[in-house]
Amino acid sequence: MKLLNLASAFLLTSFVAVPAFAQDVDRPECIAPAQPGGGFDLTCRIAQQGLEKQFNGPMAVTFMPGGIGAVAINLFNTTRTDDPNAIVAFSSGSLLNMATGKYGEWGANDVRFLATAGTDYGAVIVKADSPYQTLGDLMAALEKDPASVVMGAGGSVGSQDWMKAAILLKSKDVDPKKMRYVAFDGGGEAIAGLLGGSIQVYFGDVGEMVSHVGTGEMRILAALSPERLPDPFADVPTAQELGYDAEWPIVRGYYMGKNVSSEAYSQWVEAFKAAYGTDEWATLVKDKGLLPLNLSGEEMDADMKKRVERMAGIAKEAGLIE
Repeated sequence: MKLLNLASAFLLTSFVAVPAFAQDVDRPECIAPAQPGGGFDLTCRIAQQGLEKQFNGPMAVTFMPGGIGAVAINLFNTTRTDDPNAIVAFSSGSLLNMATGKYGEWGANDVRFLATAGTDYGAVIVKADSPYQTLGDLMAALEKDPASVVMGAGGSVGSQDWMKAAILLKSKDVDPKKMRYVAFDGGGEAIAGLLGGSIQVYFGDVGEMVSHVGTGEMRILAALSPERLPDPFADVPTAQELGYDAEWPIVRGYYMGKNVSSEAYSQWVEAFKAAYGTDEWATLVKDKGLLPLNLSGEEMDADMKKRVERMAGIAKEAGLIE
């Protein structure tokens, strides 16, 4: 891929706050590996706003779409492996891509996981005027004919978003391979596809819907969480309570290049730890539709690598990898 062309084409930046104590970090940047408007954008905004008091200069947010994170992880394993200034947003979908080889030669050991932003859950989303008023309506149509509904999300077959749809169908013994699924490059594009009518159901994330609450454009049929979430989603039923054995938790966080210096890595870790201890961070995470999950440094790195191992096991059971 022509990474230089991609970087110049998608370098869209906005600003807020490098830690006052940071020596190596002087041009902080968060890479959102998708188009604006989706979960990676949300993740970078949390870092941008939440670390404002930890930094003296502005933090840029750069959008780098391509392969649901493939372009970004390739860049940070070729030309920016030791960049002290940049962090890259990732989600459980990124971990699944690592587990299933979607990033080619690059895996969990080719990045340095840094910190979490919070945790999110999958959601089944339709347009406000959709004929599917409830999850039961949708599932009845899918059980009758899995190809009768056009569904889509920000990921290809075998991705995290595809898995959300697959586990919901499998809860009623419907073959996921028979569904009509449209892959988009990120949640922003998928939402545009839903609103534009190219798909009928979007398997996204609850957190992505915060900015859409009250607009009247979309409805969440169900959250893929173990129990109901707090406001503004307290009225959204879970798939579990509606009789479907389907959950999908989503961790959101950041990684750095695997060759970044220990000094720069530690400076970022300390910045996140300082932010975690503030009321402002807790409020920001809640306002973005996430639940608290404060992990950073080596503990977080080890936890993410264990998650990748577990996902590889799930992928084998689903027949995605041998």
